[in-house]
Parts: sequence; C-alpha cells; structure tokens
Amino acid sequence: MADASVQTSPEQLQGELVSKFFHGLANPTRLKIVLALLDKEKRVGQLVEELGIKQSQISNQLACLKWCGFVTSRQEGKCVYYRVTDSRVRDLIQIARQVVADNAEHINACTRM
Repeated sequence: MADASVQTSPEQLQGELVSKFFHGLANPTRLKIVLALLDKEKRVGQLVEELGIKQSQISNQLACLKWCGFVTSRQEGKCVYYRVTDSRVRDLIQIARQVVADNAEHINACTRM
C-alpha cells in the first residue's frame, strides 16, 4: 500500500516530464523520423523509402511523436503529411549536435549509457 503522506513535488514532476521528453528522442527510429522531417514535410511512404524502415514502424512512431508534440500532420486529399512545426525542436537538435561534436570521443567511449 502506498504511503498517502508521500507527495511528488512540482519539481519532481517537471523533472520526470523533461526526462520523458528526451526519452522520446532517445529512440533511434523516432529520432531518425524527426531528423528526416526537420527540413521538409513528408508522407509516411516517403519516410519508409528514405529511412528503410517498415511502414508499420514509421506509423507507430509517428503516432507517438504526434501525441507528444514533436510533429504535426495535415491531410491533403488522401495523403497525410507530417512535419516538425515547433522551431524549439529544431533548436534542440542543433544544440545536441553541437554538444555531441564537442564531446563525441567521450560520448562514444561511455559505457554507462
């Protein structure tokens, strides 16, 4: 039985949400999809062809990315186009690339992740 007197602080909840946010990009397939959508909106079929990943996997990961606010979609006739619409996601990717470039050797050698 959980102790009712133990409460989660707003800071703990915020930390958990931020961790969950980064976990969304930690999945290699989701990250590949986001990277593929940074410059241009694309249909699922285009992502399948470009990334070499099965359509079902792309669709499943797009649903997650859309639900969590990484991407949005629009429908044009029978086609659904996905794109990264929040420029802050682009900024985060750019900053992450810079940090990785500055620390690539250490990140690559890390055995704790």
